[in-house]
Amino acid sequence: MSSHDGGVAMSDAMKPTAAAVGLLMSSFAAPTTTLLRSMRASSPTRRSSDDDYCNDLWRIRYPSALGVFGDIIKASIGKQIIMFLDYDGTLSPIVEDPDKAFMTNQMREAVRDVAKHFPTAIVTGRCISKVFEFVQLQELYYAGSHGLDIKGPEKGRHAYTKANNSLLYQPANEYLPMIDEVHKALLEKTKSIDGAKVENNKFCLSVHYRCVEEKKWINVVEQVKSVLIGFPKLRMCQGRKVLEIRPSIEWNKGNALEFLLESLGYGNSDNVFPVYIGDDRTDEDAFKVLQQRRRGLGIIVSKTPTESNASYSLEEPLQVMQFLRLMLEISESN
Repeated sequence: MSSHDGGVAMSDAMKPTAAAVGLLMSSFAAPTTTLLRSMRASSPTRRSSDDDYCNDLWRIRYPSALGVFGDIIKASIGKQIIMFLDYDGTLSPIVEDPDKAFMTNQMREAVRDVAKHFPTAIVTGRCISKVFEFVQLQELYYAGSHGLDIKGPEKGRHAYTKANNSLLYQPANEYLPMIDEVHKALLEKTKSIDGAKVENNKFCLSVHYRCVEEKKWINVVEQVKSVLIGFPKLRMCQGRKVLEIRPSIEWNKGNALEFLLESLGYGNSDNVFPVYIGDDRTDEDAFKVLQQRRRGLGIIVSKTPTESNASYSLEEPLQVMQFLRLMLEISESN
């Protein structure tokens, strides 16, 4: 393995192909049947022995970040490490009720300790207030609503500040009344679908169908589309058993990563090593930014093969915590 410009490079044979299956979907760019196929493909219910061969190939392509940790550290020597962490499925397990996606005290302690040594940001689709209820760490940077709502600690070192010297950036403020209106409409439209849950994440909405019978997924899609017809400035994207409604602006988790790097003074620096860990399709935008910058690395959290712009993988939140602990040991030993 070799490194280029502070990033960790992989051989051409190990790089992702162009046929990415994890692309975000516009609500009207594809027929409902196409969207349903994608929803089923991204929501495997079981794993058979026939998948073992593909799984082994995937592990070669996206090796465990724990197994190559020494190489990662070598690539980061002399550079400022900055940690970017998704929440659901990364710091907490995926659960049926999104209101009960609690992180363990051990994970919270690991994140707190890492943040003492490296600037650390939570980048999530949830609203900041909700994810903060789970994380409860004031010293972190938070990018909620897929990066549309960014806040930093009052004592953080950053360029974009308000009167209280805390970071604040919200590029979609004008969409708030529209988001609230759509939220009310979706609550009404989906109330008859057992298991459907609409979550208001301030600058975006999440329609969860994890607890909906698969045969009724089409009802969820049709109801969401029926509402969005009247709101052309909003778009629908697909996540892991969730439909996301967002403003139709060029802003995502990748933009949030770049903004935070710039606000920390590392926008065009060669002396920075961003590490982004996430499990969702929406994290692919951030992985792609790191791939293009050729500085730092992306780590996808997944037990099943999925196409990704990340360089490495971890299987579950427990391994994420192990990785954070290793980062802490290296920092303390230095």
